[in-house]
Amino acid sequence: MPIATSTTTSSRLLSLLSLLQVRRDWPGLLLAQRLGVSERTVRRDVDRLRELGYLVHAVKGPDGGYRLEASSQVPPLLFDEDQAVALAVALRIAVGTGAGIEEAAARALATVRQVLPSRLRHRIDALEIEPTDHKSQVDTDLLLALSTAIRACEELRFDYRSPGREDDGPPRRVQPHHLVVRAGRWYLVGWSPEREDWRTYRADRMTLRIPNGPRFTPRQVPGGDVAAFLAARFKGSEHTNTWPCRAEVILDLPLKDVAPFVGDDTAEEVGPHRTRLLTGSWSWASLAAKLARFDAEIEVIEPPALVDAFAALSERAARVSAGRPAAPGTPRR
Repeated sequence: MPIATSTTTSSRLLSLLSLLQVRRDWPGLLLAQRLGVSERTVRRDVDRLRELGYLVHAVKGPDGGYRLEASSQVPPLLFDEDQAVALAVALRIAVGTGAGIEEAAARALATVRQVLPSRLRHRIDALEIEPTDHKSQVDTDLLLALSTAIRACEELRFDYRSPGREDDGPPRRVQPHHLVVRAGRWYLVGWSPEREDWRTYRADRMTLRIPNGPRFTPRQVPGGDVAAFLAARFKGSEHTNTWPCRAEVILDLPLKDVAPFVGDDTAEEVGPHRTRLLTGSWSWASLAAKLARFDAEIEVIEPPALVDAFAALSERAARVSAGRPAAPGTPRR
């Protein structure tokens, strides 16, 4: 992997290769004008690229020109310094993706680092990146198969290991739309023809059946933003990236004691030892429990549903402290 230096020839070769990659056919005269050299120099540079293993074909026609074709072998890769640093950083991040490429990414990073000039190695080594704590390992072939089906708009058939089930249940069908990594796990977002709704599946629980199903016409994810859509689903919301249960409370704590635990909530100081908190959760019971962790007096501004949730939590806590479990079938509040 040669790194382009400031010398005229190597920098020009890199520029020529970049131009050939972004456009199918280039007239020789236009290439010469873009590079600021003669057509003869362009021909010599094209010959150098061919010697390196790049398949650059001459294009016949009134203008003449060149076309870069895919090679059956991997030729030496030319990178400028910024590209080389970006590649090394990306490889370091890839080591912790959980995509089953950790070993290959680590070996590739070692190879890239070995050919970097010392000043660039220092830049890479000074950058500390903590690997993602991926919760599950996903087979690389599975990720590639999912990505291929997404691009081809082909329906998938698969078995799915749901938590708490002894078997996989009946085979499932989905029209795959997006493959997303979130909090160290890979998820497939797609439309279920059987449920007539959007579904999210953990990739590490999927076992694909072959062959794929029929082709489909893609539809847009609600809201148009798959990251926001997935975040909303994890919050228990069907459409918007907000918690379905939202409340406003006053905590008998200074803002500095509340701020480290705010997350995506909103907190503001309303007094020396009082903080207004706009917060949410997927249910009123979970929101009451979330607020109880502050171990402070709480004033509920709105809504009344949160007051009812605190009452139910209090009754449950009283039964636990007295050693009196609820009778079977006691309705939840």
